[in-house]
Amino acid sequence: MWIIRGLKKGIITTPFPKKDDEYIPKSYYPDSLKNCTVFTDIHNFSCMGCGLCKSDMVRREDHVEVRKTLSIKKSVHIFVLDVGSCGACNREISLLGAPQYDFHRLGFFTTPTPKHADVLMVVGELTDDMLPILRESYELMPEPKAVLAVGACASGIYLKRIEKEIPVYARVSGCPPQPKYILKALLQLTGRWNE
Repeated sequence: MWIIRGLKKGIITTPFPKKDDEYIPKSYYPDSLKNCTVFTDIHNFSCMGCGLCKSDMVRREDHVEVRKTLSIKKSVHIFVLDVGSCGACNREISLLGAPQYDFHRLGFFTTPTPKHADVLMVVGELTDDMLPILRESYELMPEPKAVLAVGACASGIYLKRIEKEIPVYARVSGCPPQPKYILKALLQLTGRWNE
């Protein structure tokens, strides 16, 4: 849809964050979390939208929570660490560099090494084999540094396990979250969000 709109108007990048983009879809969530058959203590960040709760599924915005911000004036480099995901969050993160979102225009870049990263983006359910890699990746990052947990696994279900190893500064719900909300979390995390 956005490709056709871009070809017609000559603009292929979303106007987000300057203004909201009606063409960006929202994630599916159950109408009520009370009927969850998977978790007893379900909350917005751990809901995977599996549909087993027998609630009506509705489109809603993903939840973004920022606990601590960094003031980074330079470009921000992000190291994405998959600690055991299904790959859905990785796909949505890769879309941040696509023409529709083009997060480079906002000063965000991915890096292949944590030694050059300002933000560690964690996705997936933390496995035992990935524990030392998670710790080492965080330790290798220069100060100032922050951690962003992305997706229902890292930001909800396995958040406590991740927080036992490293501090989590921000998180985004969704299974998988829409790229818009990952970008919103990055902007808020780095002190670049203006509402």
